[in-house]
Amino acid sequence: MDYRRFRHRGGTYFFTVVTYQRQPLLVTHIERLRHAFRTVRRRRPFAIEAVVVLPDHLHAIWRLPEDDADFSGRWQQIKRLFSAGIEPRLSASPSRQGKREKSIWQRRFWEHAIRDDGDWRRHVDYIHFNPVRHGYAMSPGAWSYSSFRRAVRQVWYAADWGSSEPVAGLEGMDVE
Repeated sequence: MDYRRFRHRGGTYFFTVVTYQRQPLLVTHIERLRHAFRTVRRRRPFAIEAVVVLPDHLHAIWRLPEDDADFSGRWQQIKRLFSAGIEPRLSASPSRQGKREKSIWQRRFWEHAIRDDGDWRRHVDYIHFNPVRHGYAMSPGAWSYSSFRRAVRQVWYAADWGSSEPVAGLEGMDVE
């Protein structure tokens, strides 16, 4: 398959990354995931502008360095570091076995190049509201595995944002 991704040096991207067959591995192994992110960011810097980790998937917005467009290599390294030492719950398909892949992550991920400030804001809101949308929390601030609290400190949100009524502008967004 000839899959083409839009790459822009110094670009800002929204990502959805999902575990293989939606296994609930990420929150259970959150320290391993954090370690993988820290290690890759130290080797190949990028800014995480927003992130949420749910049991079986995560969403993130990254800003890459001005001279760099390789988000795929970074995701590959994060996935590899996270997967090392984890025993998969599901057996690998013959195709995965042939490529010596574990059944931890879906092979691909979804990316979207952020186009403008409005697009960035909609995706940041989507990320922070995601635990509420999936029923993991009553409000974005109640979910520990998110950049929401940092966003409140940066005065992007009021602390009670998303807890009392639906968030405007997210109705048509379905990126999972």
